[in-house]
Amino acid sequence: MQISDVIISTVCSLSSSGYQCRCEDQYRWSCDQCFMYGSCDHITSNTCGCINAIPADGQHCQPVDIYNFTICSVTTTTLSPTTSPVLYEYIITIELNTTDVTVIDRLRNISYPVSISNNTQVSGTNISTVCSLSSSGYQCRCEDQYRWSCDQCFMYGSCDNITSNTCGCIKAIPADGQHCQPQTDDLICPSTTPPVVTTTTAATTRNTTAFLTPTTTAITDSTSATTHVNTTTVRSTTVVTNSTPVATTVMNTTTTATPVPITTTTVATTRNTTAFLTPTTTAITATNATSQNTTITSTTTDLSPTTIITNTSNTATTNVPTMTTTAATTTTTTAATTTTTPRTTVTTISTTATITTTIATTDTTPTTGASTSAPTTTNNQTETVFKIEMSMRLDKDYTSELSDTSSNVYKDLKSKIDEVILEDYGGIPGYRGGFVTEFSKGSIITKYVLQTTQVDFDQIFVENQNFRKAINNSIAPVIGAVSAFYQSSTSINLPNLTYTGASLSLKCKPSESVIVGLILSSRWTFNGREIKDGGRFKITISNSMSMLEVNNVIPADSGNYSCTLSKTDLEFQQKGIVMESKIKEAPVVRLKSKFHVKCVPGQIQPFKCCVQRPYTIKWFQGKDQLTSVSVTGEDANCIRHDYKLGSCRDPVILTCRVDNPSSYEMTSTMMIFKENSKCNDAQYGDGRVGDRTSIECDIGQVGRRLAECQETGKWKLVEDTCIVIEINELLIESQTLDEEGVPDFVGNLSKAVQKERQDIENSTATISAIVDILNTVANVSTAVDETSMQHILETVDVIIGEESRESWVILNANDTRNSSSKLLGSLESLSSYLDGEFSVRTPRILLNRTTFDDSFMADLNSSIVLNITKNSMSNVYITTILLSTLYIVMPTRNSTFDVSPFNTTSNETASDNAINAAVLLVKINAKVQNVILRYDKLNSSLTMNPQCVFWNFTLFDNIGAWDDEGCKFVSDRNNIVTCSCNHLTSFSILMATDIPPSIREALDIITYVGVGISMASLVICLVIEGYVWKAITRNSTAFMRHVSIVNTALSLLVADICFIIGASVANNPLENPGGDYELPLGPCSTATFFMHFFYLALFFWMLVSGLLLFYRTVMVFSYMSKSIMLAIGFCLGYGCPLIIAVITVAVTAPGNGYIRKSEACWLNWFETKALLAMVIPALTIVFINILIVIVVLYKMLKRGVGDAAQSDEKHTLVVITRCLVILTPLFGLTWGLGVGTMVSSTNKAIHIAFAFFNSLQGFFILLFGVLLDSKTRSLLGRKSPRTSTGSNSTRSTGAGISSLSGNNFIGRLLGRRNVYHVSQATNTNSSGATESFSNI
Repeated sequence: MQISDVIISTVCSLSSSGYQCRCEDQYRWSCDQCFMYGSCDHITSNTCGCINAIPADGQHCQPVDIYNFTICSVTTTTLSPTTSPVLYEYIITIELNTTDVTVIDRLRNISYPVSISNNTQVSGTNISTVCSLSSSGYQCRCEDQYRWSCDQCFMYGSCDNITSNTCGCIKAIPADGQHCQPQTDDLICPSTTPPVVTTTTAATTRNTTAFLTPTTTAITDSTSATTHVNTTTVRSTTVVTNSTPVATTVMNTTTTATPVPITTTTVATTRNTTAFLTPTTTAITATNATSQNTTITSTTTDLSPTTIITNTSNTATTNVPTMTTTAATTTTTTAATTTTTPRTTVTTISTTATITTTIATTDTTPTTGASTSAPTTTNNQTETVFKIEMSMRLDKDYTSELSDTSSNVYKDLKSKIDEVILEDYGGIPGYRGGFVTEFSKGSIITKYVLQTTQVDFDQIFVENQNFRKAINNSIAPVIGAVSAFYQSSTSINLPNLTYTGASLSLKCKPSESVIVGLILSSRWTFNGREIKDGGRFKITISNSMSMLEVNNVIPADSGNYSCTLSKTDLEFQQKGIVMESKIKEAPVVRLKSKFHVKCVPGQIQPFKCCVQRPYTIKWFQGKDQLTSVSVTGEDANCIRHDYKLGSCRDPVILTCRVDNPSSYEMTSTMMIFKENSKCNDAQYGDGRVGDRTSIECDIGQVGRRLAECQETGKWKLVEDTCIVIEINELLIESQTLDEEGVPDFVGNLSKAVQKERQDIENSTATISAIVDILNTVANVSTAVDETSMQHILETVDVIIGEESRESWVILNANDTRNSSSKLLGSLESLSSYLDGEFSVRTPRILLNRTTFDDSFMADLNSSIVLNITKNSMSNVYITTILLSTLYIVMPTRNSTFDVSPFNTTSNETASDNAINAAVLLVKINAKVQNVILRYDKLNSSLTMNPQCVFWNFTLFDNIGAWDDEGCKFVSDRNNIVTCSCNHLTSFSILMATDIPPSIREALDIITYVGVGISMASLVICLVIEGYVWKAITRNSTAFMRHVSIVNTALSLLVADICFIIGASVANNPLENPGGDYELPLGPCSTATFFMHFFYLALFFWMLVSGLLLFYRTVMVFSYMSKSIMLAIGFCLGYGCPLIIAVITVAVTAPGNGYIRKSEACWLNWFETKALLAMVIPALTIVFINILIVIVVLYKMLKRGVGDAAQSDEKHTLVVITRCLVILTPLFGLTWGLGVGTMVSSTNKAIHIAFAFFNSLQGFFILLFGVLLDSKTRSLLGRKSPRTSTGSNSTRSTGAGISSLSGNNFIGRLLGRRNVYHVSQATNTNSSGATESFSNI
């Protein structure tokens, strides 16, 4: 096929006054078109090139050189002033080509006429042709009462078993776009020889069949531009005598007819005559002498051959609808013969959904002598014929030939069964025929059709039993029963209009012509899916009727409904369509249903009510309508009534009612009080403590918001049921969701969520509804494809964003506390039903489904690494879903959560825990043992107590919480936490937030006050040491002891000063959680270096003090010079810290890993672990000093105490307690509490003790290191202590009482009256100084 040329003749376009149609060059409108529609150009000749409308008859411009345009006649028409306007009615036929089965089903079941507008309605729909793909190509089948024309059957080949002159199926799609024609319009196959008038008379015999053979001719109109001819009017009368046959033909036309050749065959019979008659199509040549363009629009054929036979009891006549014409009468006379013509009944059948039978009755009177044909009186009535589809299964092998309607095997089996059908069903009242339609596989499944004028299921059931027996005996055994199915042509009884939220009732009931009897069951379907009885749907049956009631109707309930009534092997089906226009959104009235007002007589209190457009509303008090004014600036129809407060006694109740339908209304109750109001705001108004106010939701939502007035003067929201209408409708629809409907449903859900995104994020009720919907989807699904999962994750992505954080806080704190758990559980279930390998990505979610062998490793979005080590598996499916913001949704409660009803503060254990990583969901179809997970921490400032956890859905009666069973923490390095687990589910990490928020303020106070006291104490300590230095450091032991005290105090003082400087450079992250602070490298590095150095010096000088005590306790008689002690002390006290600090800088600074990158000036931990250069030495020194204290206590307890000691000091516990109290701050043992804060970061007592003792360490050094020294106290009291001197070089060890001279207030205050001395006497040449060291 090729396009040889394109000619554009007419162009129509929209103008300011309507449409204009202009002709292209060399084309013009005819004169009558110009006058009818009006000319819009300036052509003044006998035609025009533009008209002011689009012609209704589809005409277009004609060529100037071909069309004979005549000069337009001038006609003047004078209209009477009272002339009524002329109304024109147009009948438009629209041809629709579609391949959508749903569209075809809807067209079949629409109740006509259907109004499109006030001026247009669709009167009917005829489906003529259905083309489909078969094994050998395309087949185009005609609907009932439609057939292909003869030439189409010959050209493309017939594929059905119709053996008449036309066919109902061809083996191709016609290239010229033709389709099946009504049966009354089919042309019989033409004869190859010209038809002539022939009369044939047969001898009179018994039991003879008469056939009236059709003839075919053509119709020609030599002048008419358009001719539509279906058939012509022909009446044939044949009079036969015993001697000479004579044929007479009477033709009735509207014009002068030329002789028409007609073939008539008459067979005379004497008894039991059966006539089979077919329509005759006769050629008529019509000449129109008066009109240029004549159209014959409805021409029909009335072929009434009347056969008059002597001594004949039956005469057959066939009626076809006649053309409306003026008929001429022709009279034919024969030899004198007496002829009796009895009453004759003729039947013509045409079938669409039902089969319509036209019965024509011809009455003739006896004629004597000449036989004259007279006009016939005809009475017509319509008969409905029903088609019942039958089916049986033959116990016989199926062959491929049975699918070929032209094969002998097919024809033979069909013929045999057709004979049995006629024999067994022929006695059914109203039987009109029956025949086989199809053979299919399954042994041999045979389908056949019965045609009757009435349907009685009980009668058919009886005949089915007889038919089954006959088939068993004559053809093959029948497997099972013979079933019958009738598709009703009437629609299910449907309501005219239903509002959302109301009930929709549908009735399935046979017509009076169909007798079903008592049914056993009924089955309803909606859009092809079965409706289950329960929930919103209620199915009831009564006798031969079934009713479906749909409660809480939503727009999605519009569609195709089908009902099947069943009894034993018999089914009756009825269909109906609930159009979208038949379900209308109900009016949503929005107002304050209850509010409070302080009584002020004469005050105007407005009552406001709103409803969505196009509804309108009015205010009523009782039955009286109140005046109201419209409120402008709203997105809905809103009105306001101003109520004037009067006596302030009873509550005021007003009703806001919708105009149409008036059944929708809401009341607004105004509570009036005289006391002072406690709460007041623009949203909830006035209220006393305990008053509750209920207000409306935002536009597009349904529900209410209920708030209660608190003692604080604020309204507290106690209930919020406002839910987005579209999501609410989807929630209702999900109640009856099945697996087949999931793909379309989740697609609609995703679209609705994206559309209403902003309202959803701030609505707890809507988020909760979406979670419930997803849970339902997970429960009904058994297989989920990529597209459905994409829609599901798009929906989840919207509700887990930062914008929804506050909504989730409320949801997690409510009574159930499991919305978040239900969401995660739904995703876990859906991940088990995925099919195939694919990936899905949304802004906050990454899903990946793949297979692996033996081991698996994946870096998920560069934030989580999943490593499954060797497990000896193959072709294992694994699904991972990374939810980067689910930490916003999931609560931080763990297995220690208090679920008692008295815990009303939060749904979390405490805010000292935080989910510090993305949540990873892992599903695998095999069992694994070794799973390694590496998480990037979300908040690098959280370093304490990392826990590897999974969400345990069963904890706390299925509320759910984080659990660490089967998972263990491995390491926390470079801001990456490594976990090891022996199972798979939803994982994350919990970390302590360093300091419980409930005690942060107390710790700040302790720290600020303690550091202040400590620094002041250190200054006092240094001043006192300077004051008594010469008097107190006369021997090496005393000298080193005070050197250690002075350097310890000095190191701590400088370190505290450096700490203050560093804190001023960077903000404290504990005071500003979540902040991200960039630190200046130079100043912060300097402050960090000196802090590091002097804190190390502090610990090392405390080590010197400990070693000195150990030296004097264990090696009592050993002697070491002052210079050696001093050298050792300074090497340890400053040499070691300097080496460690310098090495730390040298190793970490080149890579910018010396200090933290944010939040605090201190050693780096995440990248280089530089902090270990502080932690390891400090903890080592603390550990050594603890060992020294243990040794000292052991020695003291072993030696015992002298007899002169007081009784209280003989008690062992007293000695140990005093020793620990004095030595703990001097040796830095309180820093050991830091280990406790790491191990139990949420323990408030440990945090308080750590802050208290370490912030006051300077004060304790002053107290226990200086003020409790007896010599220092004596010097401060201006009294010199009594000392022992030796007179010779011998050494002696003695214990005695050191008397407290002078004003010993401090000693009395501290409860210390005696100390123990270890004295070493030197030779007489020595300086005579006495060394003493207090062994407390």
